[in-house]
Amino acid sequence: MDTAGIYARESDRLGRCVQFGYASERLLSVSFPETPDDDASDAHPLLDRIERYLEGEPDDFDDVAVALTLPTDQRAVLESLRAVGYGENTSVAALARMTPDLNDDEDDDLRAVREALAANPAPLVVGDHRVRDGPSAAPPEVVQQLRALEGL
Repeated sequence: MDTAGIYARESDRLGRCVQFGYASERLLSVSFPETPDDDASDAHPLLDRIERYLEGEPDDFDDVAVALTLPTDQRAVLESLRAVGYGENTSVAALARMTPDLNDDEDDDLRAVREALAANPAPLVVGDHRVRDGPSAAPPEVVQQLRALEGL
């Protein structure tokens, strides 16, 4: 389904909505508002997958195309993060080692990893909740629920 638009569905587990923008067969952004945008639809296959995930079905969303419209260094970090699957976790330092041209013993590189995680346009799908000592673009209570769901 390649219908561009805004999609949202309430999640009992999160106590809020999961909302995303989608266009050109790519996920543009994921957010967690208290209430969905007025023009948001609740019918999209990705919403169905997210709902099953939030009900406990393992999914790492690694096949979902995400438009990472970020600076190159941040995009590289988030692309590396996508290799961390459901139920796995990593650290900021390990993520730096996984990312081409970054080094875990360089403070600037570790800062770059943290900045990329904080700027993540698609938390949950690009699982920044799997980085145990890094920031997330999702609200803290959402991160806590996602980590608990995956046993992290």
